[in-house]
Amino acid sequence: IITLSDLECDYINARSCCSKLNKWVVPEVIGHAVVTVLMLVSLHWFIFLLNLPVATWNIYRYIMVPSGNMGVFDPTEIHNRGQLKSHMKEAMIKLGFHLLCFFMYLYRLVSRIAPK
Repeated sequence: IITLSDLECDYINARSCCSKLNKWVVPEVIGHAVVTVLMLVSLHWFIFLLNLPVATWNIYRYIMVPSGNMGVFDPTEIHNRGQLKSHMKEAMIKLGFHLLCFFMYLYRLVSRIAPK
């Protein structure tokens, strides 16, 4: 979010912004896919169903990158057609999702450890 807002305010150029963001796309896809599979294997159905759409969206977004682009974030297209605003919106939604998941995982951990 900070990198995208820096690009929006023109503090950094589009190429450096996109290279910074693109290096985290593959670890994000792999990490989220692993967490989703682990929730399926451990039979946490609600958390699995909560993570499945986001993992699917991450994989879809990574697969659908047009050939010739630098990655999911492309410096030649990030200012076109409101992509910067849509990337900011997506980042805010993901931030909210990850905060929700963090507190759900924390609650599950504390409820299993706490004496009854």
